[in-house]
Amino acid sequence: METRQEETGQQTGGKKAKKKPSLLLIAVILGTIGLVAQFIWVNWPKPVAAPEPLNSELASAIDRLPGTSDALIYAGLKDIRESIFWQEVIPDSLKEMNWLLLDKTLKEIVSETGFAPARDLDTLLVALQHQNTKRQKYLGILWGSFSDKLTTDYLRQKSIATEEFGNEACYALSDTLWVCRPGERQFLLANSPQLLKGFLEPEKNFLVRDSTTASLIDKAIYKSHLWLTLSSTKWTLGGLQSLTSGNKDVKTFGNLNRIRQLALSLKFDDGIEGHTEWIYQNRTSAYFASTFLWTAIKLSSSSGTRTTEPAKAFLKEIDVMQNLESVIVKTDLPLSFFKHEMQSQENQ
Repeated sequence: METRQEETGQQTGGKKAKKKPSLLLIAVILGTIGLVAQFIWVNWPKPVAAPEPLNSELASAIDRLPGTSDALIYAGLKDIRESIFWQEVIPDSLKEMNWLLLDKTLKEIVSETGFAPARDLDTLLVALQHQNTKRQKYLGILWGSFSDKLTTDYLRQKSIATEEFGNEACYALSDTLWVCRPGERQFLLANSPQLLKGFLEPEKNFLVRDSTTASLIDKAIYKSHLWLTLSSTKWTLGGLQSLTSGNKDVKTFGNLNRIRQLALSLKFDDGIEGHTEWIYQNRTSAYFASTFLWTAIKLSSSSGTRTTEPAKAFLKEIDVMQNLESVIVKTDLPLSFFKHEMQSQENQ
């Protein structure tokens, strides 16, 4: 009886002891908050940079492209050559390098005419279409100085066959190289006469016909220097694997390999601004891909890893963000970043 009275007195006379919340309840609350926050983040549209518009001449050329495109590549070579980055960072060996030499015939043309792509080309647009597992169809639209080098007389003499499309003479310089001079500053080349015909006798409305590429062009933020779009899943995955070829884990781990389309653009001025957007099937895939990529970058750039110091410095300048079905990766590298690396190499 006394014991019960003591217990009753403790309960009635004193204050009731507060119960501490259980660890399980705290974990459930925090987990719920985390899930809600994750759901909001995955489905919340983030602010993105407004894309630069296409200039009218380029937009007109794209509108004339035949069929659809698996890949589209643009280079504003004249604008790049005039940039501070090109003038102060790019070595002379790269400035004078002969490129665009896709086959033996193009090498002969460069040798015979003195045409130098790195110097004489102002603008380049290349559209690629999948043909088979070993070959792609391509159409290149080039703007530059051709009048005194790639003359129609030279092309006629060099040709093995001639066709006329859209009142323009087109010349076969080999079985896999067709060219045309539709204007003073424009030059076309393709590995199929049908592609030249499609451009010179256009259906037009390419951006309506190929809505995927049209959407990707809009995601290429910088339009004046260098940009590309990859509309084909196979091409996009191949491009991503090439970029990450030095890290096998990045190629195979997570769901980075579920990427469907890609847009990338670079701006060269007093440094390099880069912006790329990877398109996934759904928001969940994009979220997990961005999380893995962000984690991989942070771990690789941390101290104590085998990553080289220049690579660490570069990785620290990369920002990764998930935006709905996309993963956006961007960077802004100042001129001092490259000059520091150049000085380090000279000292070594």
